[in-house]
Amino acid sequence: MPVRPLEPGQGLVPSTEGTPSQVVLAFDDNRHASVLFGQYGQNLALIERRLGVVAEQRGNHVTLEGSRDAVEQARRVLESLYENIKRGQDLASGDVEGAIRLAIAQGSLFDFDPSATREGFEQINLRKRPVRARTTAQDAYIRALRRHALVFGTGPAGTGKTWLAVAHAVSLFERKEVDRIIVSRPAVEAGERLGFLPGDLREKVDPYLRPIYDALHDLMDARIVERAMQTNEIEIAPLAFMRGRTLSNAVVILDEAQNTTAMQMKMFLTRLGENSRMIVTGDPSQVDLPPGQISGLAEATRLLDGVEGIGHAAFTAEDVIRHELVARIVAAYDKADAARRRGTKDGKND
Repeated sequence: MPVRPLEPGQGLVPSTEGTPSQVVLAFDDNRHASVLFGQYGQNLALIERRLGVVAEQRGNHVTLEGSRDAVEQARRVLESLYENIKRGQDLASGDVEGAIRLAIAQGSLFDFDPSATREGFEQINLRKRPVRARTTAQDAYIRALRRHALVFGTGPAGTGKTWLAVAHAVSLFERKEVDRIIVSRPAVEAGERLGFLPGDLREKVDPYLRPIYDALHDLMDARIVERAMQTNEIEIAPLAFMRGRTLSNAVVILDEAQNTTAMQMKMFLTRLGENSRMIVTGDPSQVDLPPGQISGLAEATRLLDGVEGIGHAAFTAEDVIRHELVARIVAAYDKADAARRRGTKDGKND
């Protein structure tokens, strides 16, 4: 257990519902505790903001004060993260946010064993490092990727859709379950198209696919990535170049799929060949198609809902794992969009 017995008078102060509670935690490894608290205590500050507690650090001790439920949730977060650090796992701000959300979702209805945390969350094992689900939606996404030949991942930016898709593709490639990784996306961005950009095909496409390159280099050794791209074992191409191909023994990722037309989406989905997997990701709220054109992603998820062999993981603003402000920004835009839709509907009814 990460928490040592403390001197008499320290520890959890008995309290009744609605009264303040206090708990003092002591972590037995100063180096691990420093990682847990974060640089300048930033992880503790995040826990304070998200759970409404006061976390005061002194050495390897932390005093938590707040409502009984909030203090219990903060304790669970700190103890579970500490166990992960002891297992040799890296700790990023997204891991802290994920642990906070898990503690909130679990509530205080059952006993908590920090050594058993995250046992139920899926993990993708790669040669470079493991990639773990941080939210229940990511967990469901990874399960769908393993179970289905075609998976749609939809939701706002920052939820890990593309990141986990690339991680899953890399894991299949490293285990030699597929021969190739093929990544594509429509070259539509705020009204611009490939012809407006200078350079050859790769130079035109690279700016659009930079997040894919970043993910590949973070999840694989850079030399392996470059060699695989030279031999076309990893291929990155605009969606228009998928026409007429049959993609066999490959993992095929279509990113930013909300910017496909209905015909483009149908063309892409029918490229699926023998022993291949397809992953389609996109944010339905960020469509850059010309006015009046239907998003191929929206149509495909509607038409293929419930079809056997096809999975769909839908993320929301609650699943954003970037900076905490990103979740608030997404929620604010969602609220404005909902109000606009209500206003349009009311106007039609007048």
